[in-house]
Amino acid sequence: MEDECKKTSLYDEHIKLGAKMVPFGGWLMPVQYEGIIKEHNSTRNFAGLFDVSHMGEVFVSGVDSLKFLQSIVPQDLNNLEQGRAIYCHLPNKDGGLIDDIIVYSAKNIIDDVDYLIVINASRIDFDVPFMKEEAKKFDVKITNKSDDFSMLALQGPNAKYIIEKMGLKLENQPKFFTFINTILDDCPIYLTRTGYTGEDGFELIFENKYSSKLWNKILSYKEFQVVPVGLGARDTLRLEAGLPLYGHELNDKTTPIESSLGFFIPKDKKEDYNGKSLIQAQKNKLAPLRRKLFAFVMEDRMIARADYSVYINGVECGVVTSGAPSPTLGKNIGFCMIEFDKLDKDLVSKLNNIEQSLGMTIQIMVRNKLYNAQIVKKPFVQKKYNK
Repeated sequence: MEDECKKTSLYDEHIKLGAKMVPFGGWLMPVQYEGIIKEHNSTRNFAGLFDVSHMGEVFVSGVDSLKFLQSIVPQDLNNLEQGRAIYCHLPNKDGGLIDDIIVYSAKNIIDDVDYLIVINASRIDFDVPFMKEEAKKFDVKITNKSDDFSMLALQGPNAKYIIEKMGLKLENQPKFFTFINTILDDCPIYLTRTGYTGEDGFELIFENKYSSKLWNKILSYKEFQVVPVGLGARDTLRLEAGLPLYGHELNDKTTPIESSLGFFIPKDKKEDYNGKSLIQAQKNKLAPLRRKLFAFVMEDRMIARADYSVYINGVECGVVTSGAPSPTLGKNIGFCMIEFDKLDKDLVSKLNNIEQSLGMTIQIMVRNKLYNAQIVKKPFVQKKYNK
């Protein structure tokens, strides 16, 4: 299987550092270097460097760029200012999610490009044809640049000081969810104040030829205690921050409202988009939720892993979507999707009420035995974004 996986331009650098490589989303990626807990804690307390070059980059240009994007995402991009980014969903006609993406307003930042879209690695081969098919209705050009660009994520409280050391003063660095076109260590870079850890930090997008130079340069700043970080710690970091992962918390059968992401969906967007009728009805409480995502903390010491069964009052009614020990909290945490058609109406009513659902006991089947967990509010660990 590993022979069939793609490799990022930093593959050889990972091997030099002794990384354990695993298949992920069709790519061979580092899962850890010196250990998940060390890499996790280093990111929380100092700085972590992630190779996320498997992510996809799509350029959108043309007079109908905005109209096109308005037709494929539930979010309203009409007021998205130049240089700003927005977290978006890509629904299908039934309201389920094809992917979750970040859209950057790139006009006058990237030559001849109106928007940059960053998509999940495992969805590139689906998202791009989908967008190109949808674009046929508009005067717009979709260009998949995923093979031409690499991406690094530099996360943690020392990230801003590393970027400063590379030539960009603190006062000139982009603010949260904005990006700029800049030069770092003589390398042209699209520098974004985004990330997937809950920490302040950046994502650097650049041509593949600069990968090794930038990777090694950042890791050379030992005074900032920056370490390379693999997928293992990336997962525990995003889980603590309450961030969903496509294929786990998000899928093509579940709407963003059912995935507890209703905060990102406007109630009154005028333009039509795939799945709008159901998504808007659920958002405005005019249609019932079929299922709902919940965060939980294990009361027992067992770890609830993805795909473990969830029970309430002895009734099997859901599945764990993600679960792991939290290095920051010293507890076992996770997300689960609970199917409402398995439960009585009174219980569903309580689960749909945030205040009533918090503290509710659920049980998770681990090795043929049920263990107690408690529904809690997300995120598990407070985010530290630079806003």
